[in-house]
Amino acid sequence: MTDLSNFRADVHEQTRLGQLCGTEQRFFDRYEILKILGRGGFGITFLAKDVFLPGQPLCVIKQLCPKVNDAAALQQARKRFEQEAATLAKLGNHAQIPHLLNYFETAGEFYLVQEYIRGYTLTKLVKRHGPFSETGVKQFLREFLPLLQYVHNNRVIHRDIKPPNLIRCRDDGRLVLIDFGAVKEHIVQGSDASAKPITTQFVGTVGFAPPEQLASRPIYSSDLYAVGVTCLYLLSGKPPLEFDYDFLTGDVRWSDHISVSDHFGTVLSKLLRVSPQERFQSVGEVIRSLELEPYFDNLVHCMNIKPKPFLTASCSEPEAEGYISPTTRTAMAIRDWQAKLKARRVRDRLYQPQVTYSGSGYFQ
Repeated sequence: MTDLSNFRADVHEQTRLGQLCGTEQRFFDRYEILKILGRGGFGITFLAKDVFLPGQPLCVIKQLCPKVNDAAALQQARKRFEQEAATLAKLGNHAQIPHLLNYFETAGEFYLVQEYIRGYTLTKLVKRHGPFSETGVKQFLREFLPLLQYVHNNRVIHRDIKPPNLIRCRDDGRLVLIDFGAVKEHIVQGSDASAKPITTQFVGTVGFAPPEQLASRPIYSSDLYAVGVTCLYLLSGKPPLEFDYDFLTGDVRWSDHISVSDHFGTVLSKLLRVSPQERFQSVGEVIRSLELEPYFDNLVHCMNIKPKPFLTASCSEPEAEGYISPTTRTAMAIRDWQAKLKARRVRDRLYQPQVTYSGSGYFQ
């Protein structure tokens, strides 16, 4: 188990914001640092109060982790911070994305100031209340997929979708996606053979990231794979690395631990395909597949290889059975004509005159 006391002591000693935490001294003459929220591979986040604004609202300040010995790694981290700021500004004022409030550099260090989302991550909700039902997971998808579609429509791949990065806002119940530090602008299309791939280190979370992302080649459907793994966690409370994987295909063997309806199971399986070609290609495809479920039973009848027999023309009152489409009426007429033709041919054979030959000639 991580020693949080040592972690916090280390942050206090090594970071400027950590040294200001809990003191009356303000950072940048306007931010009162209250406490440490967390630390990732590239930055540390603090809860702060903006004393310049009416009501002194809370905000989150993300500081670039300063203790990096490798100059190239530090430069990469700075680029990621700049890109995160640009992405948050580009995505605008979407209600489910934290607002970018400020972005600046001082004393050679980079800081990002964002709206503070008061609430609980999906990880905490599962630990507190237990796994979601299938209905609860479908509700999560109905809330989250339009947001992800908005992100993708802005040509952005998030690359780190997971329960700790999804917060249920305590004030209004909205679902908010945080931590855009791993985003990637998907500018070069896969069909552009002349484009040279950019070599970057893996960014994301092992277990939630599909193979192409582990190889630093994320695509839009990489986020959809992470959505599928998030659904598995919500349904079971099990992190992805606790599941078994198929030896031949590499697909998650989730059905050994989770029971859902057949249709939703099909959706989950397609979200979780290791092969990108077999996975859903867009958020819109997932949304349409989920929307079809209420009509699935009727569609099965339409696609049945043994369809119900057509109504025949002998029905005395077809209107009583409901509306008959023009196509059905045409089919009925053709079948009736074929039946009459067959009956006429049989009748002609039965009543055809018999001709017999005798030694003296032919007679009937």
